[in-house]
Amino acid sequence: MNQLDFLAVGDITTDAFIRLTDAHVNCSVDKTKCELCVRFADKIPYESVTVVRAVGNAPNAAVAAARLNLAAGLVSDIGDDENGRECLAALGKEKVNTSFVTTHNDAKTNYHFVLWYEAERTILVKHEAYDYKLPALEPAPKWLYLSSLGGNSEAYHYEIIAYLENHPEVQLAFQPGTFQIQLGTEKLKKLYERAAIFFCNKEEAQRILRGAHSEADFGNVWLSPAKTGRPEDFSKSASRSILSEIHALGPKIVCITDGPNGAYAYDGHMNEYWFMPIYPDPAPPLSRTGAGDAFASSFTAAIILGKSVKEALRWAPLNSAFVVQQVGAQKGLLTRQELERSLKDAPADYAPRFL
Repeated sequence: MNQLDFLAVGDITTDAFIRLTDAHVNCSVDKTKCELCVRFADKIPYESVTVVRAVGNAPNAAVAAARLNLAAGLVSDIGDDENGRECLAALGKEKVNTSFVTTHNDAKTNYHFVLWYEAERTILVKHEAYDYKLPALEPAPKWLYLSSLGGNSEAYHYEIIAYLENHPEVQLAFQPGTFQIQLGTEKLKKLYERAAIFFCNKEEAQRILRGAHSEADFGNVWLSPAKTGRPEDFSKSASRSILSEIHALGPKIVCITDGPNGAYAYDGHMNEYWFMPIYPDPAPPLSRTGAGDAFASSFTAAIILGKSVKEALRWAPLNSAFVVQQVGAQKGLLTRQELERSLKDAPADYAPRFL
């Protein structure tokens, strides 16, 4: 096998998107907590169901990297079932190397239900309890991209840490999932310290840091709507503070996304703080599923291809903008040619700004 540029590690699933129209959303006064509501003990009509194979944070990233002309692969676990075989076939069509995907004879492949209402999604998840074991990754990839894994994977993370310690030439991009955030920064200290690039959204950043700091210490201001209409102005102090706190955990480059408000980054090599606005939506978003994965994987791909942090910040939101135009996390992902063409057509103000 030739050396891979980009090897993603994480769970794979099939998503069944259930399109709801007969529902509503209730939010707290400060909009920090919202609930999707349907009538209890009643028959709720749905508009459609769309089944999407071979998704999840890591598979989405691998597909994005492959479309951007990187030699990409996936380390994951599936069951010996039709769902698993269809996931492998979907990855094969995307030219993602599946040599490191492990099939478990007595298990099912993950299957999630996505309650899709307006442009947002609420996901019903069930992670199968796989016996995670890191396969022999030879030859070693140039980059390892670690993302979401199931709740019984703590020991697996220590295997990954040991592999990285034995292969110092392998670069790490870390986009933690829910369980990895719950494990805390102390248990995953070596992953944070080893990360060349780290990704999360602003709510995840607050959860990551909450164990060591009060909310007031790292930016309650991010929980409020921007009063100036310019997120980078209103959140400058808070965003720099949170970026610095995450950087202090070890990652060299830190990216924090804030949905339609844009993204923030800290380049530890250059000691530069950046704000990046979103790429103008070609049309109103259809579904925001996969926008964060598109951002993180496209940014990483740009760095692998020799781009600067400033250039990578222009790549990342662009791919996110096209993902949200489609159902599922992969259909809207751009090829390298499509992305570069869209960059040429971007408005003049689509550029990173110093914080």
